[in-house]
Order: sequence, then structure tokens, then C-alpha cells
Amino acid sequence: MADSCTVVIGAQKHLDALRERARGDGEVLAFTDAEALFALEAITQRKPKVVTLERLFAATSRGAALINRIKADPALAAAEIRIMSHDGEYSRVSPRRGSTPAADDDPPAASAPPLDYRGTRRAPRFRMADGTEAQVDGSPARLVDLSVRGAQVLATSALKPNQRVRVTLADEMEVVRLNAAVAWASFEIPQGATRYRAGIEFTDTKQDAVEAFAKRHGHK
Repeated sequence: MADSCTVVIGAQKHLDALRERARGDGEVLAFTDAEALFALEAITQRKPKVVTLERLFAATSRGAALINRIKADPALAAAEIRIMSHDGEYSRVSPRRGSTPAADDDPPAASAPPLDYRGTRRAPRFRMADGTEAQVDGSPARLVDLSVRGAQVLATSALKPNQRVRVTLADEMEVVRLNAAVAWASFEIPQGATRYRAGIEFTDTKQDAVEAFAKRHGHK
């Protein structure tokens, strides 16, 4: 059952204005755009009536990922997603997945391509074979895909945007250690097991070693 609260997400400098605009919808839980992962945890636990995203945040890759995650969760089907400007009258409701937006709406976040490292496609990606693992700050994580610029991982340890991490790719051929940063992250609860899905961007330039690892462990 949906909670009567509203979850608001936006830049720190815009939160007061967003709170004011959301007042009247019951309890307001406000999170900065850097706390999107914590906002998602609150959303999955509280199942709010309304989730309001500041328009500029909604247009980012992390905002689009959050919208898509909410739309994909049947438990959040009653949550209304509002895209709102902090400094004007602009406000719209983001359509549920599969619905048709009005002709004058902005393109919905759900129509965006699957998110990559900061929403880009700067290097070819290799889909990893099932069971391929990496270490992120010493903890095991499943490699979903890999490119010379970054990776998508599934981890049980918490990951949040802008977090600096150390990634290790290891097999019988080579051990590759990389400095990296979390570009985006989402909290998931598939079949009751909690995990973090994250896009990681490498800050090192070990392209030959990473590409070789990707080719050895990519889908044949």
C-alpha cells in the first residue's frame, strides 16, 4: 500500500524551493541529487504516493536511471512520478512504462537507451559471460559488461555515485588493477536479495589489458 508521503530529489540549492512546492501532499522526504541511492532505498521501503524530481536532475543519466527503476518495479505502480522546475510553474507527470505521453510532453526518461557510464557510448562494450567476477574495493562483484572505459557491475556491498573505488580484474592470464569512480548506481531487490547495480568509470588508462580481459571473458 502506498504511503501518503512525497519523496523530493534535486540539487541541494533547490531543495527548499522543491519542498515548498511539494507541501500539501503530506510528509515530505527530501534528498539531494548526490543522495539518489538513499532516495531509492526510501522509495522502495516507504512506497510513497508521489516522487518529485527537479527537472534538471531528471534530465541527467542518474535521474533517468532512477525514473526507469521506479517504473520497472511493480511494487511502486501506485507512485506518481512528477518532474518539476524549482523556479517556475513547469510541472508534469512522467507516464508509466508502456503509456503514451501527450504530444507536448518532453520525451519520457523511459524512452532513453539503457544507461552506460555517465550515459555515454564512448567505447565498445563486451557483454560478460555468466559468472565473470571482478573485485570492487576488495569485495566480489559480478561483471555485467566491460569496456576500456568502464564496467557495469552487480555488488552486494553498497556503491553510490561519485564514490572512488579500486577495481581488480583477475584470471589465470593477468591481474589488472584500476582506479575508478562510480558514475551511477541503483539499489535492487530481486527475489528478496538486496544488491547494487552500478556503472563504474575507469580513471586509469590500461586499455590493452582491459580489452584483452573483456575478449577472454565476453560472450562467445
